[in-house]
Amino acid sequence: MSDADANNFPQLFQLRQTFQGPAVDDLAGEVHRQLGSLNLEKKINPGQSVAITVGSRGIANIPAITKAIVDFVRGLKAEPFIVPAMGSHGGATAEGQIEVLKSLGVTEATCGCPIRSSMDTVVVTEAAEGFEVHFDREAFEADHVIVCGRIKLHTDFRGEIQSGLMKMMLIGLGKQRGASIYHKAFQDHSFDQIVRSVSADVVKHCRIAAGLAIVENGYEQTAVIEAVEPEKIATREPELLKLADQWMARLPFDDIDLLIVDEIGKNISGTGMDTNVVGRKRNENSATDIEKPRIKKILVRSLTEATHGNATGIGVADFTTQNVVDEMDYVKTSVNCVTSGRTAVGNIPICFATDEQTIRAALDTIGLVSGPDARVVRIKNTLHLEEMLCSRALLQEAEQRDGVEVVGELTEMKFNDKGALVDAG
Repeated sequence: MSDADANNFPQLFQLRQTFQGPAVDDLAGEVHRQLGSLNLEKKINPGQSVAITVGSRGIANIPAITKAIVDFVRGLKAEPFIVPAMGSHGGATAEGQIEVLKSLGVTEATCGCPIRSSMDTVVVTEAAEGFEVHFDREAFEADHVIVCGRIKLHTDFRGEIQSGLMKMMLIGLGKQRGASIYHKAFQDHSFDQIVRSVSADVVKHCRIAAGLAIVENGYEQTAVIEAVEPEKIATREPELLKLADQWMARLPFDDIDLLIVDEIGKNISGTGMDTNVVGRKRNENSATDIEKPRIKKILVRSLTEATHGNATGIGVADFTTQNVVDEMDYVKTSVNCVTSGRTAVGNIPICFATDEQTIRAALDTIGLVSGPDARVVRIKNTLHLEEMLCSRALLQEAEQRDGVEVVGELTEMKFNDKGALVDAG
């Protein structure tokens, strides 16, 4: 790239954020202490089978936490096994869901127990709203189920209950059949109503022994592990969601012209990138009047390996590169988007062959501001926000913000001879 070309792009500096929130040091010990507090030995008898859920999200320390649950159950002389609780993810196949678990580090070898993956479900009852309640057959045939999941803000829905144990009991353990039905029900009833209604049915009919809730801090570290009695999940989960909201990592600026996201994927967020972070929870391609940050354009550079081609969320972006389109698995992406009912998040945005061409085009669409003066932020993904690159136009604001440190000097935005963005440093 020539010096003249370089003048069309903003200079960048490195920014480092600090976040609040505790961290659990002894994961296995905390799992055992929490589950032990529920006196499960009075409920789970020796020789009984116990299904343990694992979802598709990139939850910190999930192999270690799952292994600790397995060991606890074995300590009761019961027989644990793992069930994938991820709705239609993994291409809506049993084999695909095992592959998703493997990508998260959850295997029979690492966790020390069998994995029973199936897309078959059992209709356990009819919800008050008039539709079938589906539940994973392997889990339903177990003597007990321990539901383990992370509590956090949902990328689509709002309210006291969002992503967590209750959603896992519906969407995750409902597999594709249940997930499809529930997402349709969300079109006619509120998310809160359906989640409360169906999760109550699941607790009543599906032998849920306990919930194990995980809350993470802004560094994507395990901040809280808490065992919850099944009947108390509906009241405790909203309280844990407040903690998750308080500790969640966010972008440090309210107004951004161009956000460059190095990678998106289902292991990052349900919509590939967390819409709570990028301010597009209500609309795919812009923030509403009550949302922050306000980002004019979003550009996505790649898919994570762990997403296995599932590009759900690419439609939240305005620009992408040809390599992202080439990496997409259209079947997985389409199945996921149709199941969720949010089909626009699978739409392919404007794409160009290289990073350089794509960034240049994006900077041409942000209004009267010139490229060198644009408010540009580059992040790895929406989970890792401790460090990022920001443009010169944001330097003064960054220097005045608490919890933000400017690292190093301004440097040019550089591309290699193939037009790919060169990492700083």
